[in-house]
Amino acid sequence: MKALAFDVFGTVVDWRAGIIGELEAFGRSQGLQRDWPAFADGWRAGYAPAMDRVRRGELPWTRIDDLHRAILVELLAAADIRASDADVDHLNRAWHRLDPWPDSVAGLLRLKQRYLITTLSNGNVSLLTNMAKHAGLPWDCVISAELFRHYKPDPEAYLGCAELLDVAPGELTLVAAHPSDLHAARAAGLGTAYVARPLEYGPDGVAHVVKPDEFDIIATDFVDLADQLGA
Repeated sequence: MKALAFDVFGTVVDWRAGIIGELEAFGRSQGLQRDWPAFADGWRAGYAPAMDRVRRGELPWTRIDDLHRAILVELLAAADIRASDADVDHLNRAWHRLDPWPDSVAGLLRLKQRYLITTLSNGNVSLLTNMAKHAGLPWDCVISAELFRHYKPDPEAYLGCAELLDVAPGELTLVAAHPSDLHAARAAGLGTAYVARPLEYGPDGVAHVVKPDEFDIIATDFVDLADQLGA
């Protein structure tokens, strides 16, 4: 193993708590009361179907920022919320301002001492770069599906990451909290490291269940991952 590529939303950053907080602030500024946790979950739920429309050719290549905004506009309309374009733009960029899980930065700093560490996210480059600045994420580089114009789980994203890093697929390990992402990475020839994030969907969310031998590495958090990898 020479490099670690990290899924970001849910694996590195707590998207749900961050988006709920931003929605609550938006509500206060607009004098609105809504079920903001449900709104956040609805926003996230639109993510995969929107990417699938791009994948099927129903939409041209579209950045995640633009997909997120289209979903947001639909949700605001459904909730009978009127907001200015500037307010919608600011709220949409909440995904740029997400905070890391408590162990993320410490674990990444340790792993960075031994391995090349990069993102491999469906988020666009500007989003991931702004997030890294906001959250203090110490990436060696920022790699996005945007560079390949193929969203995960398309194999072009995983293989393209290895090619950009000039490593063989088997020398690159994907780190993710989502089994489906890891299964697709394995099918493309990458190593796999599952990191549990049981609170990704909140305290009442359903946590993933993985088998003991389902992935190359199974860790409780990034510090545990660093321990297991000797970093």
